[in-house]
Amino acid sequence: IGQCFLSISVLSDFDPYKVLGVSRHDSQAEIKKAYKRLAREWHPDKNKSPGAQDMFIKITKSYEVLSNEERRANYDRFGQMDENQNFARGPQGFRHYQDSFYFDESFFHFPRTSHDFTDSKHHLHYNQYISEVLPDSFKRPYLIKITSEWCFTCIHIEPVWKDTVLELEPFGVGIGVVDIGYERQLANHLGAHRTPSILGLINGKVTFFHYAVVREHLRQFVESLLPQKLVEKVTDNSYLGFLNSWHEENKPRVLMFDVASNIPFLYKLTAFAYKDYVRFGYVDMGLTETSKVVQRFSINTYAPTMLLFKENTDKPADVMQARGMKKQIIDEFVSNNRFLLVPRLVNQKLFDELCPVKQFHRRRKYCVLLVTGEGEQFVSVNEAFFDFASSNTKEVLRFAYVYQRQQQPLCDTLLKKEDITPPQVILLERRSATGRVLYRTVTGGWNGSDDDKHRLHEQLEILQRDPSHLTHDAMLPELNNEFASMFLIHWINTAYDYLHPVMSCSASPRREMMPVLSLIFSALFILFGTVIIQAFSDAGEDKPAKQKATDPPKTLVSCYSRPPKKNFVEVTELTDITYMSNLVRLKPGHINVVLILTDASKQVLLRKFAKEVYSFSGSQTLHYSFLNVDKHSQWMDSLMESAPDARPSDCLDEEEDSTSNKSDYTGHVLALNGHKKYFCIFRPVFTGEEVECSRWSDEDAAMAGPSKASRSRSSSRQKATTLEIHHKLDRLGLWMERLMEGTLPRHYVPAWPGLDTITPQK
Repeated sequence: IGQCFLSISVLSDFDPYKVLGVSRHDSQAEIKKAYKRLAREWHPDKNKSPGAQDMFIKITKSYEVLSNEERRANYDRFGQMDENQNFARGPQGFRHYQDSFYFDESFFHFPRTSHDFTDSKHHLHYNQYISEVLPDSFKRPYLIKITSEWCFTCIHIEPVWKDTVLELEPFGVGIGVVDIGYERQLANHLGAHRTPSILGLINGKVTFFHYAVVREHLRQFVESLLPQKLVEKVTDNSYLGFLNSWHEENKPRVLMFDVASNIPFLYKLTAFAYKDYVRFGYVDMGLTETSKVVQRFSINTYAPTMLLFKENTDKPADVMQARGMKKQIIDEFVSNNRFLLVPRLVNQKLFDELCPVKQFHRRRKYCVLLVTGEGEQFVSVNEAFFDFASSNTKEVLRFAYVYQRQQQPLCDTLLKKEDITPPQVILLERRSATGRVLYRTVTGGWNGSDDDKHRLHEQLEILQRDPSHLTHDAMLPELNNEFASMFLIHWINTAYDYLHPVMSCSASPRREMMPVLSLIFSALFILFGTVIIQAFSDAGEDKPAKQKATDPPKTLVSCYSRPPKKNFVEVTELTDITYMSNLVRLKPGHINVVLILTDASKQVLLRKFAKEVYSFSGSQTLHYSFLNVDKHSQWMDSLMESAPDARPSDCLDEEEDSTSNKSDYTGHVLALNGHKKYFCIFRPVFTGEEVECSRWSDEDAAMAGPSKASRSRSSSRQKATTLEIHHKLDRLGLWMERLMEGTLPRHYVPAWPGLDTITPQK
């Protein structure tokens, strides 16, 4: 069983005084001097002997025990090092770091075998980052670790980091390591000023990791960096629309069939790498809503299958099926089919890739270009050209088409010499990147007849034998970007990707959100002005409160996992990722104050909650979170079932009479002690009315006797329907005072319920 940092066998067989070579009467200065000398001598990066790692661990652990007077006295008296001690009283150099970056230490232990703490192949330098990594981040995400030589916590997380690298690197995730001692410029450029720090890079955007350093958390973090709409979930009702939309986007379609409910991580990475070329869809074969599409393409349900469609949506152009999908195989499959059989030239980038510049005689590429139109009179002409191109098997020929109205400058340059009108077929070869081409127009035009196809076939045969068949010379203008009109849609999607961590209350630092937030809020202020202020003003506040509305707010809610700053209260969401670290493995003596809310009441309750608990936010033992019951509907019911004494007796009687009414926990606040497994509960109250049973808090029970509480509850059986959400937490401040005094009733539970029951949002 692993301890916080070391295995039990390593910790139990040494005397810290003997390890450091000091006596029990030596001062702290002498102990520190001995520790520095031995740490330099036995550091694994400098000492390559087989026992250097274990010796360095013993030296570090010995210093942790002897440098703290309380732990040193405990060892002198009992001979025990007390592994469950709170390390917040350790050396001052670690305190600031522990407040800003949390590590779930119970997941870590050091193996007895030798371990490389650094991997030179992943080290990044500033120039390398700017020239290689930053441009490459638009094709794949990067996971970067900031470390330094004398960072002991960096050593503790090294096993998890290595396992994560071994898992993610085969998927194509970029890995980087920055030594802050040697690459200060790069660390400052990334905004990393502490070690260890872990960050993600995608599309040139840096996002910091703020959860417990566990392999699963790191993988989920990288997956969360990817844009939200990379892969479309396809069912029986939507697969035809998905496949037939190739014409609008000018991209092939890839459908992946698998039995997993979640889209595979490798498939998402592939979709991100080829997002400019291919559109990706996913079919969950485990759903009844996908049975028709599975049967339509005769999919083998025992192995993942990928179908790639081009212009023909009835039959896939390529198929791949394998039990274990590998990155190299998928990349080759998609890369070889990233263009349609006859793509439309919609921008200069696509033209450069389809018709590359001639480099060598044996590497000539000829482009067969159809200049046509969009009207109905051109439909049969275009389809005849597609049929001719589909029979082409020669790599030297590339077929494409353009709409004259969309690419007027290009078409005028190619057609003006012979004064001809579309539809026309043009054979061309690019000679320079600046736009110089050699070309020839196929005589007789193009109507799609058999004679036209025969004439085009003869021209292509002559061209491949004699390159001088191209008789005209021209300088082509740069192609218009036909998708430029979709800039607003792309901007909205990009803004959504930036704002998604904020909307979901993820642990993204505020500096990452400020550019886009500043732009959006500035635009809203200019467009709507004082209308927004009036719309969000609180009608229930009195006149003196309105006069103070112009003053800077004293409390704000921050969803970032960072140390609270002045005028801020740190409030994190309890999710599948944060549940273990923020509750189950909460340090002894620490309490998590959790607000229960819904999607509808989230903003109002969080604002009120922050105001009520602000005066208590200076305590180092209190943490603040919120739980969304719309996402985790069964958690509160499970908690109440495990602690029946938390429910008032007359409320239990009412529940027995009417079990169909579901309990409303909106506005409840729980003080959870994860280590001792007990909680205190605050129930919201009505303003101006008697407190009824469902809103009888622990504070009321503590101040009033049983008879008084019973009379108060029985006299307020009437239902009140005018309770305003923002008044639910009016008495939370008084309840917090009694919580700090330790006078609230405690409800013990045998174990904390799991957070695995999730109700999907509609």
